[in-house]
Amino acid sequence: MTTKRIRIIGGGLAGPEAALQAAKRGCEVDLYEMRPTRSTEAHQTSDFAELVCSNSLKSESENTAPWLLKQEMRRAGSILLAEADATAVPAGHALAVDRVEFSKRVAARIAAEPRITVHREEVTRLDPGSSNSDDSGTITILASGPLTSPALAAELQRLTGSDHLAFYDSISPIVDATTIDMDKVYFAARYDKGSADYINCPFTKEEYDRFIEALAAAEAVDAKDWERFPATGTPEKLQYFEGCLPIEETARRGRDTLRFGPMKPVGLTDPKTGRWPYAVVQLRQENLRADSYNLVGFQNHLKYGEQNRVLKLIPGLENATFLRYGQIHRNTYIHAPSLLTETLQLKAHPTIMITGQLSGVEGYTESIASGMQAGIYAAAIANGQTPTPAPRLSANGSLTHYITHSETKKFQPANITFDLLPPLEEDLRKKIRDKKERHRIQCDRALEAWNAWLAGLTEFSLSNAGADVRSVRTL
Repeated sequence: MTTKRIRIIGGGLAGPEAALQAAKRGCEVDLYEMRPTRSTEAHQTSDFAELVCSNSLKSESENTAPWLLKQEMRRAGSILLAEADATAVPAGHALAVDRVEFSKRVAARIAAEPRITVHREEVTRLDPGSSNSDDSGTITILASGPLTSPALAAELQRLTGSDHLAFYDSISPIVDATTIDMDKVYFAARYDKGSADYINCPFTKEEYDRFIEALAAAEAVDAKDWERFPATGTPEKLQYFEGCLPIEETARRGRDTLRFGPMKPVGLTDPKTGRWPYAVVQLRQENLRADSYNLVGFQNHLKYGEQNRVLKLIPGLENATFLRYGQIHRNTYIHAPSLLTETLQLKAHPTIMITGQLSGVEGYTESIASGMQAGIYAAAIANGQTPTPAPRLSANGSLTHYITHSETKKFQPANITFDLLPPLEEDLRKKIRDKKERHRIQCDRALEAWNAWLAGLTEFSLSNAGADVRSVRTL
């Protein structure tokens, strides 16, 4: 039997992970990335695995949903997550990375894999069995992400016969660490849990009121051509992702909304006063050199001059130099419940798979996880096997189950949360009132199911992934 080639479109997070997973399982992979031949409006480089928004891969606190997802990925041998661990920077209970070093290490892993051939060109055709070549045995993984080029987005729409949905995602500002007034800020972790890795900018009520008034009066960015719907070229009504609202949108929902959101002061005692401030802006370390910090949760859709004016009202940032201002960019994703199977294959075209944010998962870790699954499934198909979906009880399986089975008409991308996992049985819920204990049981149950799934993978897949069958069975 001749192993089919695997064509992967997209060099963000899901694409490289899928490519490396498939290659480790003995498959020949063609990895396409259109940058730098054609860039996007949000990317700044042509690097693989560029982190466009923040540098955080979310919580590492035990028995949280993001922790569970990452634990499953580590047990399955996620390559990009291993590189994230290797480039971690201090971030309290979160896994945050030096984004430049992370991209470098991912590129090195791809370059070192002889089964991966990199193509720096735009792909615009998705006919099953076709690519820029005539290889009818090709399996395609579409991992082009939320900024899929208009031509490829229109081609996907033509092929699926389904309208795209879109929401607007955001980028937080980054500040030069040497320009922060350290006399006005303090390092702290919420409730003193973990190491004090975040810089906290405390507000009095008067400072907060002045900031809110300036924010309300700030001028927003005009709609751009790249924010238009690919097929029609007409502007769309902004449809923000609720988990990543711009600060000015949050502020419109009430004067104190930011104080209960990204500016929440709870658990952040100011050592100068011994009390929580009225509000706070947190800064998270961007790289290993600690020479830049991003403003956590401060994505916005304001003009750069307005951002410079408003953000300098934050205590400690009066004379700050901003290395990057916040942005809003259009994210495209498919209606996965009507189009995808649980193995991420198009129902109408099984040789085409869709993964990453284009499939409807939201977040860095979730995108890598989705790419990891796609690589495993594609390798199985390429080698004449029937892929087995990740178990429903697991975080990975629950995330994929959500995007492929959601019954909501207003389908929106999802981060991993406990709400996506199957709830405990009714008798257990009545018996166990403590939410943390419930989550611990859900995590134990998920990892047990995940380990059984890993153990059930074929010996071929395990050996080609560099894993030892016995070690997987005893995880």
